[in-house]
Amino acid sequence: MGKTYPVIGIGSITLIFGLIFHLQGQSVIGPESSFMYANPNWITYGIEIMIVGTIIIGIGIISEILKIKKIKNQR
Repeated sequence: MGKTYPVIGIGSITLIFGLIFHLQGQSVIGPESSFMYANPNWITYGIEIMIVGTIIIGIGIISEILKIKKIKNQR
């Protein structure tokens, strides 16, 4: 297992946290006592965090593709 799978894992976790934050900002999930609950700022923060997570996942996937191509070219 190379370095790309942990990167994809970190990106996935970041994406999931962003989704949770977004949904808390929209009052969909979470306790009503949370500072994020029904807070429009956290809707935006959640979207931004999801975008960062998606970019990290993309970097991991592209790294894996490039690694595979490099191995095939060495044969």
